[in-house]
Amino acid sequence: MVSKVIIVTGASRGIGLAVTQSLLDASHKVVLVSRSTEQLEKLKERFPSQVAYLGADLTVTDTAHRVKELAILTFGQIDGVVINHGVLSPMTRIENASIEEWKKLYDANFFSALALVSPGKLGIRNRLLTLDKVKETIPHLRASKGRIVFISSGAATGAYTSWGAYGSSKAALNSLAKHVAVEEPDITSVAISPGRVDTDMQKELREKGTEMRKTDYETFKVDFEQGRLIKPELTGGIVARLSLGAKPELSGKYLKWDAPELAEYRL
Repeated sequence: MVSKVIIVTGASRGIGLAVTQSLLDASHKVVLVSRSTEQLEKLKERFPSQVAYLGADLTVTDTAHRVKELAILTFGQIDGVVINHGVLSPMTRIENASIEEWKKLYDANFFSALALVSPGKLGIRNRLLTLDKVKETIPHLRASKGRIVFISSGAATGAYTSWGAYGSSKAALNSLAKHVAVEEPDITSVAISPGRVDTDMQKELREKGTEMRKTDYETFKVDFEQGRLIKPELTGGIVARLSLGAKPELSGKYLKWDAPELAEYRL
């Protein structure tokens, strides 16, 4: 088996950590990004030759470039990118929306994803470096005929009260996946809804989702209380296998984790 190099964002917990563990267990190399580094340091200690990591906020202008450079300088190639990071708040009705808060959410959920996969412009200047039109991962993924997996949400196609910011940002991510597929035929780009996974975001939803319609809010609470939330390892394994070998006919699609098209990626 040929070892591949996969970038995973939001890698310190939840789905991102599960994706990472699946890739490492299969002897692949990973470049991990998260604001929190404690878990990433532990993985580096356990898998020193397979792990490179960056503790950084992906909404900061130069982070995408630093991630790409770390991957190329450490492992020499990029075979896949898993865009897993994101935020849920603000959870407010549209009538109470703060434009600034929505912009911050879009920076986290959409624009930082765009920065990581696409050529961008950076205004970085110091005594040694001037960067303009910096190309991030797309040229490397073209060369490797690689994959991009966007972690989307059922909220991208549905709607819940107070989820306008989050849901619309995930819909934008789905559209980005489609446009990458159209423009980059050598790259397989797919958006995946992971289902209701037992993560910190679900905990945040239960704590802050009080403006949701009561019947919708109760379904999330009941799923948690009755143990019906999906284990991160299940969805994470599917995403890991897609990042390694998603078939080209999946490119541009938005699929739920349990869709028939993904049967072969579930073990």
